[in-house]
Amino acid sequence: MQVTETLSEGLRRGYTVTVPADDLEARRKSKLAELGRGLNLPGFRPGKVPSSVVRQRYGAAVISEVLQESVREATETMLTERGLRLATPPKVDVLVPGLGPTEAQDLEFKVELEVLPEIRMPDFSALRFTRLKAAPDETTMTQTLERVAASNVTLEPIAEARGAAKGEVLTVDFDGKIDGKPFPGSSGSKVQIEIGGASLVPGFSEQLEGMQPGEVREAKVVFPGDYPAADLAGKEAIFSVTAAALSRRVVPPIDDELGKKLGLDGLDALKETVRRQIQDEYDGVARLRLRRALMDALAGLAEFSPPQSLVDAEFDVIWKRVEAEREAGRQEPEDKEKDAETLKIEYRAIAERRVKLALMLAEVGRVNGISVTEDEMARALRAEAQRYRGRESEVMEFYRRNPRAVEALRGPILEEKVIDFVLELAEVSEQTVTAKELMQEPSGEVASAEATRPAGETGGAGQVPFASAEGPPI
Repeated sequence: MQVTETLSEGLRRGYTVTVPADDLEARRKSKLAELGRGLNLPGFRPGKVPSSVVRQRYGAAVISEVLQESVREATETMLTERGLRLATPPKVDVLVPGLGPTEAQDLEFKVELEVLPEIRMPDFSALRFTRLKAAPDETTMTQTLERVAASNVTLEPIAEARGAAKGEVLTVDFDGKIDGKPFPGSSGSKVQIEIGGASLVPGFSEQLEGMQPGEVREAKVVFPGDYPAADLAGKEAIFSVTAAALSRRVVPPIDDELGKKLGLDGLDALKETVRRQIQDEYDGVARLRLRRALMDALAGLAEFSPPQSLVDAEFDVIWKRVEAEREAGRQEPEDKEKDAETLKIEYRAIAERRVKLALMLAEVGRVNGISVTEDEMARALRAEAQRYRGRESEVMEFYRRNPRAVEALRGPILEEKVIDFVLELAEVSEQTVTAKELMQEPSGEVASAEATRPAGETGGAGQVPFASAEGPPI
């Protein structure tokens, strides 16, 4: 095999590869002979089919197989001998096929590729970070317990004969019509409506104030112009409403019974559960703040040029999302006054930062032998499946059939392990702050956070997937 370098610009490389005709012909004969030994054709004894018949029937398929194998193996050999680590799959163009129906000549093809840059490992012990710590205070505990109680209200029937007051709950049956005709969702039975609260259509529940059980009342409403059902938007509907029962919401006291209702031993266990959940939330925010600081530090240490193919791919993902958000009317306020070219420049810078961070983290993991174990992957798959109650088997089957989706789960796990590795080497001090201080975004940190995202594990011949595979379609 002969290899001639034709391009070396930055991270881009080009080669012309020649595989001798004798190698191709030897491989073809070997495959035809192997195929003939296993053939069972009418008129011939098993394994005794003449080579001319085998070549006539299967020659074209064997040529295709030999060429594919030869190109693949020659490319892999070239990459290995030169120690090249690919950023993206190589582009291969066959110039001279080599094999014909009867004769063979040298196979010649060209390979164009982009390699990963050399990444110098920083001195992580020189990095300095601060981990913020906050604990739930009594006010936060009280407010949270009150919300827990409010989410476990019960309905208590109102026995006295009177009309419904604001905040009380009226159980009703209703039938609605537009221009005298019913429409999808226009009727309901035993529906509980809070007077003055959220209802089917704005203004509906307010019209039920003062109704008594057994009373029938007509309510007129106009569906909002932005109503989700476009065929109803802006139209007037008339509902015939029959009140069936009146009740009030009763918030349970914060006591042992509430704790037991929630499956705990009592009030102390409830308080401890709430405290632990709040603390977990605070710790998660502190971890995010520390992670952002680490990403900023690594971005400053990433003194290498990223492969443009990876930057282009990442920018395409970002820009499609930006355009989708703009079309949906959810564009970032600071972006609305900027023209498309300005936005592209800004978001391309974000794409470049993401790629550099992904490559840096992947290289730290590779150099230090950090990987995701099978047990860790199994736990991640189980956790993902448990997000879809009752459909766990479907989710597991989806991941069995979609290796890229599995890699999308592997990437964040590896990233967190690499981050932990770096933090163990760095100097990390702790600072106690209030919850309010913890939750405040420092100046400039929002942009920094948006410029990072989980990096996938280095896969294949050095590619860096960005966890873009979709999850289960459920």
